[in-house]
Amino acid sequence: MFRCGIAYPRCRWILPLLLLFAIIFDIIAIAATSGWVEDEDAKSHYANMWEQCRGRNDQWECKSLMTNSWAQAVAALMIIGLLILILAFIVSCVALCCTLNITLLPLVGVLLFIVVVLQIIALIIYPVKFNEQIFEGHYSYTWAYGFGWGATILTIGCGILFCCLPRYEDELTGLAKTKYIYSSSA
Repeated sequence: MFRCGIAYPRCRWILPLLLLFAIIFDIIAIAATSGWVEDEDAKSHYANMWEQCRGRNDQWECKSLMTNSWAQAVAALMIIGLLILILAFIVSCVALCCTLNITLLPLVGVLLFIVVVLQIIALIIYPVKFNEQIFEGHYSYTWAYGFGWGATILTIGCGILFCCLPRYEDELTGLAKTKYIYSSSA
C-alpha cells in the first residue's frame, strides 16, 4: 500500500515559514543599496529603489530617485506590501501555530492577494518608468529586483494555499481517515 498527497499537518508550520522567507526577500529588495538596475558590466550606472548612481573608477555621484513621483509610488507600494505581509505572517502564526483557527485562514489569503497586487504594480512601474526617464543604453535588472519578484511569487503561492486550506480542516487537525490508492486483495 502507498499513500500520496499533501501532509496537511506539516502545512501548519511550512506556510508561516514560507511567509517568513517572503518577508526576508522583501526586506532585501527594499533595503538593497544596489542591484535593482545596472548598466552593462555595472561600470558607470546603477540604481536601486531609492537612488541612482553614476561614475567611474570608484568615484560615484548618487542622486535620489525620490524626487520622481513614480519612485515614491514604488517605494510606498513596496513598503505597504511589506507591512501587510508582516501582518499576514502574524495572523498565520496565530491561526496555524498557536491554535488551529480555520476561520482566520481566508483572511490571511485575502491579505496575501492584496500584497501581491501592490507588489506587482510596484515591480512593473519601476522598469517602465526607469526606461522612459533614465534609460541611456543596455541595462539589466539584477539581484535585488529579483528578490522583489521572488517575494511576490512566494506570496502568490501562499495566498492560494491559505484560501484552499479551510476545505481540509480534518486533514489539518489529523482527524481525517487515511485514504489509500492501492491495496492488495491477498
